[in-house]
Amino acid sequence: MPLYNERRLRVGRISEIGRVYLITTSTFSRTPHFGDWQVGRLVVRELMREQAEGNAFSLAWVLMPDHLHWLVELKCGNLSAMIRRVKSLSTRSLNATANHRGKIWQKGFHDRALRREEDLRATARYVIANPLRAGLVKRVGDYPLWDAAWI
Repeated sequence: MPLYNERRLRVGRISEIGRVYLITTSTFSRTPHFGDWQVGRLVVRELMREQAEGNAFSLAWVLMPDHLHWLVELKCGNLSAMIRRVKSLSTRSLNATANHRGKIWQKGFHDRALRREEDLRATARYVIANPLRAGLVKRVGDYPLWDAAWI
């Protein structure tokens, strides 16, 4: 993705504590690093760390082979900083564990702030149904890299 597109993603971005965001971010060159669920668990660990440290509350997430969807409530700090941490720490873990070198994630991410009246459960269902729509599994429960607060 050219640099000017990355800058456009940041235009008008604010971080609002208590706001729910739908985050989407892709791997560098859409490489399917997370087709191996054990490698994917390295990213999951960083999502859970953000929650454990009180920065976020994960409502739903799914880690696809080449991208992440994360429905998350920002509890403190800055959204961009939180995403940078998740990407940076998961890259370090993956590079060390999987004997990989180089970039794992594309720069930037897409976010959409949900309005208070939007149906969070419907958005969560949409997020976790990604493996079904992609034809990776026949049932959501068969896919190993997802979770939702209501399950």
